[in-house]
Amino acid sequence: MKMAFVVYNDFYTDSVMQILQDTGIDYYTSWERAKGKGRGTEPHLGKGSFPSTNTVLMIAFQEEKPLQDLTKAITDYNARIERPSDRTRLFVVPLESIV
Repeated sequence: MKMAFVVYNDFYTDSVMQILQDTGIDYYTSWERAKGKGRGTEPHLGKGSFPSTNTVLMIAFQEEKPLQDLTKAITDYNARIERPSDRTRLFVVPLESIV
């Protein structure tokens, strides 16, 4: 099992939700207005010169296939995005159990 965290600029919510729909993923937990800065990207701090924020989706995968489909879809989506700061990030970590 694996846990995925999808992090993206709030502006791109519709596009990311479409990716989830296209890959058949209808389960996630969402944190909106997340603030931070990634390596090599602009900060998203919600105020001042950097007024945008991010959304973080947490998705638990019991099977590998949906995660593979999501990884491919996000990779394809990011290939069309010119600015690195606008790309969607996908972080995958091991998941020991779901209770």
